[in-house]
Amino acid sequence: MDYYAGLDVSLEKTHICVLDRDGTVIHEVTASSSAEAISAALAKAPACTRVVFETGRMAPMLYHGLAELGVPVVCVESRQAYQALKTLATHKTDRNDARGLAQLARTGFFKPVHVKSLPAHAVRALIIARKKLVGQRVTLENQIRGLAVVFGVRLPRGLSPAFVDQVIAMSEGIAGLSGAMRGLVAARHAVLGAIAAIDADMKKLVRASDACRRLMTIPGVGQLTALAFTAAIDDPGRFRRSRDLGAYLGLVPRRYQSGEIDYVGGISKVGDRRVRTLLYESANVMLTRYKGDLKLKDWALAIARRSTMRKARIALARRLAIIMHSMLRHGTDFRPA
Repeated sequence: MDYYAGLDVSLEKTHICVLDRDGTVIHEVTASSSAEAISAALAKAPACTRVVFETGRMAPMLYHGLAELGVPVVCVESRQAYQALKTLATHKTDRNDARGLAQLARTGFFKPVHVKSLPAHAVRALIIARKKLVGQRVTLENQIRGLAVVFGVRLPRGLSPAFVDQVIAMSEGIAGLSGAMRGLVAARHAVLGAIAAIDADMKKLVRASDACRRLMTIPGVGQLTALAFTAAIDDPGRFRRSRDLGAYLGLVPRRYQSGEIDYVGGISKVGDRRVRTLLYESANVMLTRYKGDLKLKDWALAIARRSTMRKARIALARRLAIIMHSMLRHGTDFRPA
């Protein structure tokens, strides 16, 4: 007989429910949220054909840990599971959620999601950390400018050393302001140092990656875009067609249809927002700064002439995603045509 398990994972503990093929509860237990503890708890029940749990912060570690221990684990989209679990139980409890996930495992009413490798998650963490630090740097500089305007001083927007010199000079002799400015300047200097350290790490990762160097042969694609794209894709073979990348990254039009109502709106904006933004910026660089002859650029400019520049950038970003995936899949460099 086949058996199926559902795992309701939280930070501290995981509720486990095992069902037989008729839906009868065979085993229920709570274990700590680690791959070893969950595997040991499942070993006390009959061997399961399928073990299902939802996406979340613990998903990468648990998925790869359980897979290494030989557990037939499947990760499902939490939004899809939420809609299904609402129909299976009146009260939302961890125990009922585990039972509901076990029912999904038994019926097969789910769509498995790809869990990225831990190195891909590490690269993504590096990119997210850099984005947060850049945001902090902008916030600090805006705060410095805002305080200076109160005293009639308009500071430049540039990041030259003259910026710091002007901040210190204008605040000298003003009790309170001098300490505030020196504190903000010191914080900005620390943030800039952290950004520089992350940039150095990213440069090392790009130099060690053939895939990133290959993607950077495309005009407008820099090391940040290449690194973010390879981390988001992780395994190019998981996409059957390169043109599926547009939908995966939220660069295709959103459509709504119901009866006589049928309209197409803006892009769906699903998937990795950071990668989508970087592709849009790369498309903008190709259209506005690249001076060479490129049919891809001419194609996007033709869209801009008959529509808008914004739609041309989105269309080019979608085309870049398709081209970049094809390059990763086939191991080829960009060939201008």
